[in-house]
Amino acid sequence: MTTMLPLALILALQTGDRLPPANPLPYADPAAAAVMAPIDAMFRGLAAHDGAAILAQVRPEGGATVAMERPDGGRTIRRLGWAEFAAGVKPGPDRLEERLTDSVVEVDGDIAMVWGPYTFTVNGKIHHCGVDHFDLVREGGAWKVLNVTWTQRTTGCPA
Repeated sequence: MTTMLPLALILALQTGDRLPPANPLPYADPAAAAVMAPIDAMFRGLAAHDGAAILAQVRPEGGATVAMERPDGGRTIRRLGWAEFAAGVKPGPDRLEERLTDSVVEVDGDIAMVWGPYTFTVNGKIHHCGVDHFDLVREGGAWKVLNVTWTQRTTGCPA
């Protein structure tokens, strides 16, 4: 049985060029909105400086991990339990907004994953950006965030 390779792949193989990166497609399943609901609620809690609102969306045994760039060009990995993460969300006058764009949602039964680039703004100005990765579990029909892992940088952020 002969299969036809797409023209772009044939040309890339012949010229030694690499194929462009795949573009994520929006998740077509209506269940994606249910998966995104606790993430959206966490972002609203962050905007409201409300750690308790964030904790309402998570499984307590999970947590948050950040891979943050350092000024010297290195990276620091930091892991926080949810209670520690929420304790860092303090009342204040700044307008905080995290925006997830072009996210990919994958669901298999009672587990889900959301991956996508984000920007984080303070008072409307970009503070940092990176990629968010959430893993979620569904219990009793409700999705909860088990873990979030993200990269954080201050260079190369979209304008």
